[in-house]
Amino acid sequence: MRDQGQRGAVLAAGAAGAKPGQDLGTMPVWNLADLYPAPTSKQVEQDLAKAAREATAIKDAYQGKLQALGRNGAALAKAIAAYEALSDTVGKLGSYAGLLYSADTANGDNAKFYGDIQEKITAITTDLIFFELELNRIEDKDLAEALKVPALAHYKPWLDDLRKEKPYQLDEKLERLFHEKSVTSRGSWNRLFNETMTALRFDVEGETEPLALEPTLNLLTNADGKRRAAAANALGKVFSDNIRLFTLITNTLSKDKEISDRWRGFKDVADSRHLANRVEPEVVDALVSAVRAAYPRISHRYYKMKAKWLGTDVMPFWDRNAPLPEKSERTVTWPEAQSMVLSAYNGFAPEMAAIAKRFFDGGWIDAPVREGKAPGAFSHPTVPSAHPYILLNYQGKPRDVMTLAHELGHGVHQVLAAPQGALLAPTPLTLAETASVFGEMLTFKTLLAQAKDARERKAMMAQKVEDMINTVVRQIAFYSFERRVHEERKGGELTAQRLGQLWLEVQSESLGPAIDIKEGYETFWAYIPHFIHSPFYVYAYAFGDCLVNSLYGLYQEAHPGFVQKYFDMLKAGGSKHHSELLKPFGLDASQPEFWQKGLDVIAGMIDELEAMG
Repeated sequence: MRDQGQRGAVLAAGAAGAKPGQDLGTMPVWNLADLYPAPTSKQVEQDLAKAAREATAIKDAYQGKLQALGRNGAALAKAIAAYEALSDTVGKLGSYAGLLYSADTANGDNAKFYGDIQEKITAITTDLIFFELELNRIEDKDLAEALKVPALAHYKPWLDDLRKEKPYQLDEKLERLFHEKSVTSRGSWNRLFNETMTALRFDVEGETEPLALEPTLNLLTNADGKRRAAAANALGKVFSDNIRLFTLITNTLSKDKEISDRWRGFKDVADSRHLANRVEPEVVDALVSAVRAAYPRISHRYYKMKAKWLGTDVMPFWDRNAPLPEKSERTVTWPEAQSMVLSAYNGFAPEMAAIAKRFFDGGWIDAPVREGKAPGAFSHPTVPSAHPYILLNYQGKPRDVMTLAHELGHGVHQVLAAPQGALLAPTPLTLAETASVFGEMLTFKTLLAQAKDARERKAMMAQKVEDMINTVVRQIAFYSFERRVHEERKGGELTAQRLGQLWLEVQSESLGPAIDIKEGYETFWAYIPHFIHSPFYVYAYAFGDCLVNSLYGLYQEAHPGFVQKYFDMLKAGGSKHHSELLKPFGLDASQPEFWQKGLDVIAGMIDELEAMG
């Protein structure tokens, strides 16, 4: 998932954008009919009724009885299979409503359908709160006996993960309350943020009409410095005009999380995310420490060098992602982008390219920019019984090609993991970025090999370094910001001024002295959607990038059986812990050297750029 507050555009910018009327070729708009023909279709009604029946049947058959089944592996396997089938049904409904809403968040009918489906799914699944709670009440020795039955052994990874949540689970009444209230608490604040951001318009000097968020952010990579400055000023003004609302949303959701964490017994503000990611806090701490220690030799050094390239010692924050003077401004049409990415994928493994091609041929991609469409990009896995869908805002720049490669990596991963089933296919966030970042690296290396001369090679390498800094350094800075916000929120509400101060402190630390953080930037925390939708998600990007750097190094060294091991890792989905998945490659994320190896790849590319002058 790559959106304008997450990976590529926590760049604070995505692609620079095609000029009005510029022909990018015929771009696909996704066909959601593979899920449902229409929101008003009988199939939607039928699946809602089916889900309600299945939930009632599971409740009648198993409530108050799961613990008593004890060692009966066959009976437990049958119960979990029914639960998994229901997960697929409600997941399909929720995916359809979410994708429809993302395609046009300004459409009132879409927003209503999305809200209604969320409420109905919540009502259906509330009756099943007992299921996982009762499974966790089975004695360890009894469950171990039951797992000797092959049908239940299939679900062992899911049951193991479920056991990890046991210390933080509440009694059934409280779990039901938290579940039902999510619609009117966190869910509503998330929707308010989404619809507010979609409706914002930015008066950028030099533009003939107000712009939405996406094209305004995109101007931060424009070749004209005056347009970059105008975009930054427009962003700062509108964020400032709306800062009271974004401050309220942030304070409310932070308090909502604090209440949930306190009731469940989580000690650290990020513990619930670590648990969901199936990663140990020490591993994340090691990652964060390694990246922060590397700020001077990576981001500080690179931005000092870039300022020199731009003819200055210090550059304003809006020039951070400015194109180099050497950079080619050629537009990449959609057919060219498709060919580039599929060629890169095919060079690694024809099977990977064949899976990726299905996205283009099957109507699984929504590529054009349009009014009301959600900003950024993502790949939504939907459910194993269907297929993923990719949303882009393609505007014809090389960075857009990288975004396409990134999201297709997610899509390939999701297709390969789908046979694991609804309970085991989802991948923890720490590993969810592996295939996407690897897909980018394959595409980048292919394009770099095609560079016409040293100047083009330098520009391409500089852009890749910037993307890696935005993936690793920026994301860890975001994580540091979130930690400080959530920790301080325990003592009371944070003012907009305090949020801005925290933001500037972590940004200054990560960006270094070559970036002049001018007035207005103190509000830029407000548009990052991950802070709202998925607290502490952001470190997963740094995890994924460092992991991929290590993996790609092994690939270049012709590590024995690399391609097959890589596919096995993707096919595992969420059925294995990160330590198990990395073991065949001889990698261990718990060791500081692992993170250092990934960071050294970025530092090495900066060394090469320095040598180019």
